Amino acid sequence: MSCSNLSMWVSSKTSPSDPSSRSYRSFHRHSRSSSVRLIQCGSLRELRNRIDSVKSTQKITEAMKLVAAAKVRRAQEAVVNGRPFSQTLVEVLYSINEQVQTEDIDIPLTKVRPVKKVALVVVTGDRGLCGGFNSAIIKKAEARIAELKDLGLEYTLISVGRKGNTYFLRRPYIPVEKFLEGGRLPTAKEAQAIADNVFSLFISEEVDKVELLYTKFVSLVKSSPVIHTLLPLSPKGEICDINGNCVDAAEDEFFRLTTKEGKLTVERDVVRTQTVDFSPILQFEQDPVQILDALLPLYLNSQILRALQESLASELAARMTAMSNATDNAVELRKTLSMVYNRQRQAKITGEILEIVAGADALA
Repeated sequence: MSCSNLSMWVSSKTSPSDPSSRSYRSFHRHSRSSSVRLIQCGSLRELRNRIDSVKSTQKITEAMKLVAAAKVRRAQEAVVNGRPFSQTLVEVLYSINEQVQTEDIDIPLTKVRPVKKVALVVVTGDRGLCGGFNSAIIKKAEARIAELKDLGLEYTLISVGRKGNTYFLRRPYIPVEKFLEGGRLPTAKEAQAIADNVFSLFISEEVDKVELLYTKFVSLVKSSPVIHTLLPLSPKGEICDINGNCVDAAEDEFFRLTTKEGKLTVERDVVRTQTVDFSPILQFEQDPVQILDALLPLYLNSQILRALQESLASELAARMTAMSNATDNAVELRKTLSMVYNRQRQAKITGEILEIVAGADALA
């Protein structure tokens, strides 16, 4: 089959007048456009090599999908297992705050000052191949920076994660206070390093407000970049966004690897977290100020650690979804290449048979 005939066959697979064909073509144009360019003038050997390459890529993406699916389970368990401690700590702080509000006590971390400068803690991932995970949180940070500029406020950033560090290093016009590397699994030590920087900036009054930007894990196929105020602490001790809305999740989804028809699949279980009410009659023997001085750094550390864990779970879920889509595209591309290869081989065989028949007729 000639290059022109092969090109005509590929382009004639869908009819412009058929609505279903138009939707099919628009859905697959990105995955098919590159394959069409490659197979228009490809020889049989080139097509075989291309099919083998796509097959190898499919194996890699499928393996990465399964690895991400196994890790996202552990990451989500870490988030949910740490939630009871975080919630109980919030309830204790809320109760103490209610008692302190009636007294004339100065607590630096709960003091609301006129905002002149804002610190943004931006949490990104360390690796790529996870769809739009990193770009979504960076766009959220860019949008927040634009809002602060419109309000006439100064700002500075604390970047956490290799992808965010690379992005902001290439943009020197964005002031960054510190670049921090994330680990494979978030630990209290990493959270404490971030908390120390945030604490020093706020206590020294270099900034008047600290906001935490991270990706909240919603479900296996959905994650939401959120912003919540880290300092000063909310009067009710809740995790709130910049509009004062609570961003705590009422439900969690667990994922586990299972087998179905001989293939590994992912199943989900929905678990609703029950919050125990804090007893209003509980009284403290120590002075409330002493308790707050001990609990506030712990509270700050726990909230940052929770954000790191949420971000990791979202990254792994995004990577699993991206690798699943890549595997599906590889399967589709492999089918297309195999079909073109078979047609081109059949055309070559037919041409050779016609030449033999024509030669035999000439000799007869």
